[in-house]
Amino acid sequence: MTAFLVLVVVATGFGAWFGSDQGIAVVHYGSSNTRVLAVRGDMVTLERSAQTGKPGTYWLEWGGASSMLGDIVSQDRGGVTRRVLRGQVPSLGTPGWFDNVPPGDPKVAWGIDYSEIMVPTELGPAPAWYVPGRGSTWVVAVHGQNGRRKAQLKILPVVHELGLPFLDISFRNDEGAPPSPDGLLHLGDSEWRDLEAALRHARKMGAQRFILFGTSMGGQIAGQLLARSPLATTVDRVIMDAPMIDVLITGEQGARNHHLPGFVSTLSNLVTEWRTGVDVARLSLIRHPPKIRPPLLLIHTRPDTDHPIEESRGLAAAAGRLGWKIQFEEFAQGQHTEAWNVDRARYDRLVRDFLSRP
Repeated sequence: MTAFLVLVVVATGFGAWFGSDQGIAVVHYGSSNTRVLAVRGDMVTLERSAQTGKPGTYWLEWGGASSMLGDIVSQDRGGVTRRVLRGQVPSLGTPGWFDNVPPGDPKVAWGIDYSEIMVPTELGPAPAWYVPGRGSTWVVAVHGQNGRRKAQLKILPVVHELGLPFLDISFRNDEGAPPSPDGLLHLGDSEWRDLEAALRHARKMGAQRFILFGTSMGGQIAGQLLARSPLATTVDRVIMDAPMIDVLITGEQGARNHHLPGFVSTLSNLVTEWRTGVDVARLSLIRHPPKIRPPLLLIHTRPDTDHPIEESRGLAAAAGRLGWKIQFEEFAQGQHTEAWNVDRARYDRLVRDFLSRP
């Protein structure tokens, strides 16, 4: 009996630590998750997997090259065939990385010229991509947990079409950016200061007002800036795509994803607080709304199993009580941050209309 209790305690502790790691461990991704099985003209067949079998528009990267792939043309038990819409056609047998985010930089992804600038943060310089535009209102993009700047490039064609300057930032623990002192993510609780540093640097470059675009944890980062920064008053509007609205709800979803008992989520939060010093319960834009609440375009896919749509629905439902003007748009298909991928036309239209309002 004693041995059984020890086993239960050890297993519970491991589960709590594992759950904590899912939120705060720094991960840099590899270079291959599929292989090209066949090439016929502009038609490419990839190994079938949960990733490559998704409907919509995606990208394949390999050896410094890339292609944008359209929706599924055909599939069988072993392979998925798609048409190359943009970029190079890979060779037979090529191993590549199939993903829902654009490849490379603004020039590689969309043929749009840019410059790389270094933002002076409190921890050291962090790289950012800057695409010039007209006027003094800038769109500033911030990606999510263990993401990369290129994830924010989906919005760039519309922003560039409207002539708005675009700044796509990195923050602590990103590749090329300085690490956090403890080497861990803080779920937006400290990362917002790197976003603030980017806004300060942009002001020195001529920016006066800002539109924030945050995806996943980037939404929480934007929310914490609105809650804590004196520069919050310079933000005119915000776009959030599949945001981390409430860290506690996100943690509960993570426990379900890994088939862990619900109480493990509570223990994982305690471990996270012990490891980082972050008050996890404070990171809720519903229960602890930001003091500045500019108009918000809130986008979320229903099947999202990383940040469940209930987080965004909860914020939208509280909009009246919070005095927050929120336009909430649900997409019926697509996993986490894949609304653009499953319906680019609708996504671009929503963003264009939101950014074009006076």
